[in-house]
Amino acid sequence: MARRRSTNAAQRAHAAQAVADAVATTRWLAPGKRIGLYASMPQELGTRPLIELALQRGCAVYLPRITSMRARRMRFMLYGSRGATRQHSFGMHEPEGAEWINARFLDTIFVAGVGFDRRGARLGHGAGFYDRALSFRRSRHHWRGPRLVALAYSFQVVPHVPVTPHDVFMDYIVTERGIDELLADEN
Repeated sequence: MARRRSTNAAQRAHAAQAVADAVATTRWLAPGKRIGLYASMPQELGTRPLIELALQRGCAVYLPRITSMRARRMRFMLYGSRGATRQHSFGMHEPEGAEWINARFLDTIFVAGVGFDRRGARLGHGAGFYDRALSFRRSRHHWRGPRLVALAYSFQVVPHVPVTPHDVFMDYIVTERGIDELLADEN
């Protein structure tokens, strides 16, 4: 986390654009796709270029909104064309409005975190919001969706992230160096 905070504005802008450029080469942002993203905090890899790319390509963009602090629950709310957000007490920006979608019906979800490993394990910020919202992924048998894509600086990819039974694994990691497909083994 200290290394993320020490990244200067030029490095942050370069990394955010490089990640958006890498994602632009995929089919993940095809017109009509339902995309889960997040409004990045200052220390996180920036998502503004990726949000703009998704909107330009005709995707429906959904951002997380915390619906219960006590139960650690969130919903993915439609990010409108006006881009209106409100600031949560955690400092994150959440979309205004009432239209939401269950995470299982999104096509791709781009996820933040503190660290990731090549198995797809993710170290979040400790509250478990994403693990709860994506818990259905642990019990699926035939159905795969949605695609889970970690967004990170390359230094956030580490040799090993400890996991617990409730953790949900990523399918890909995108850094300023490009896209890595992961061999997630949730068992």
